[in-house]
Amino acid sequence: CNHNYLLADAAHRQQGFHPLLKVYGALIVDEAHKLPDAACQMCGESLSGQDFNELCTLLEREKCGQAASALRKAAERLLATFGKEDDIWEKGPRVPLLLTSERREAFRQCERILQQAQRQLTGCLPRWLIHRLAKAEQTLHLFYAQDSRYILFFQYDQDGAPSLCAVSRDTPKQLRRALWEQGVPTILTSGTLKAGDSFDHTVKRTGLDTMRQVQTFAAQSPFDYEKNCLLFLPLEQSKAQMGSEKEIQYLARQICQLVNATCGHTLILFTSYSLMGAVYRLVRDKLPFESIKVWRHSQDAIHRFKEAHNAVLFAAGSCWEGIDFPGDVVSSLIIPRLPFPVPDPLSEAERKRYFSLQDYIQAVVIPGMQIKLRQGFGRAIRTETDTCVVSILDDRAAPAPGGRYHRAALEALPTMNMTQKIEDVERFIRDRKSPDYFLHMGGKQCV
Repeated sequence: CNHNYLLADAAHRQQGFHPLLKVYGALIVDEAHKLPDAACQMCGESLSGQDFNELCTLLEREKCGQAASALRKAAERLLATFGKEDDIWEKGPRVPLLLTSERREAFRQCERILQQAQRQLTGCLPRWLIHRLAKAEQTLHLFYAQDSRYILFFQYDQDGAPSLCAVSRDTPKQLRRALWEQGVPTILTSGTLKAGDSFDHTVKRTGLDTMRQVQTFAAQSPFDYEKNCLLFLPLEQSKAQMGSEKEIQYLARQICQLVNATCGHTLILFTSYSLMGAVYRLVRDKLPFESIKVWRHSQDAIHRFKEAHNAVLFAAGSCWEGIDFPGDVVSSLIIPRLPFPVPDPLSEAERKRYFSLQDYIQAVVIPGMQIKLRQGFGRAIRTETDTCVVSILDDRAAPAPGGRYHRAALEALPTMNMTQKIEDVERFIRDRKSPDYFLHMGGKQCV
């Protein structure tokens, strides 16, 4: 089952309800690096425009049109105070909740209507629907009362529509009670449980840090990275302000050189959609290969990239993991910036638990970057015969004395040969690829 269903089953058992899963004597959690995020969802509360619309539709079906109309208007007024954000990918989808006087009154109005509906319609509505109304009222009250047990924020979906979210501050503790304290032998497995050379980050996030008899094991990869992979850190460094025109021009120049050196077959993983768009506009007419952009994980664009065999894919967001490009389709992986996590209300709440900002960076920010970098690197080598050049263009990953995160970046990656010369990239591709690799679209030879 998926992680959410597993946690829902655990919640049923804790509350004495009928279990969703059969009794099990051992548990294996695959892709376990995603378990803490699933726990945040399951241990929190949320309300969206879709949730309000569903409640109103249910009331209308029960011939309670007046209550449905009042709730619909109040919900629209409340959600309108958060606006609609079209550019969520740059600011991050999670935004701290500031309780303005307008929002406070809108929350209160929604609460009143839900309370009134429960008082007047109890006995007329099914018990489950009354429970739904009460649950919505309780969730609204968390925000109106600024409940300190929760991290409160609003979150935009892929269409830019807001929803209210409350995440428990004790998610690791609740995960520990729900699963680990039940005495069931458990294995957590994933390709990205380690951050650098340590499991500490995952152990803490999953609530295993206070459990006894926790053992860790790292299996060696079957891939020969030293033979089949080359890490390129350019000798030329940007030193430009992030997001500046100078940085964009630097990245465009490096990408053009690398794409030509590897004859296409390139995946470029950006941490920012706006940066991706800016670089794409500069290089699309300069490359002799088809250039494809992926917006919001478009399956059509990914399919086109695979079918083209030697195209250049500009991607971001969810493309950092879970996408398979075996063979020569991706023979060059370019990472313009190290994937440091975007600050949001959850990370800000976690930061306050540390004595200093530096402690927080070392314990949380760098491990988060290392895990994401490892996930992105996993798009490069998918089988034992794949060969690929991996390029990191962020000067923070450059060798000393310039790159302050050089060591952290290397700790996230398997041991492989490294170069700062574009000539070594060309030589690596020539030595590792068969003659068919160098045929351009239509049979034109790639030189």
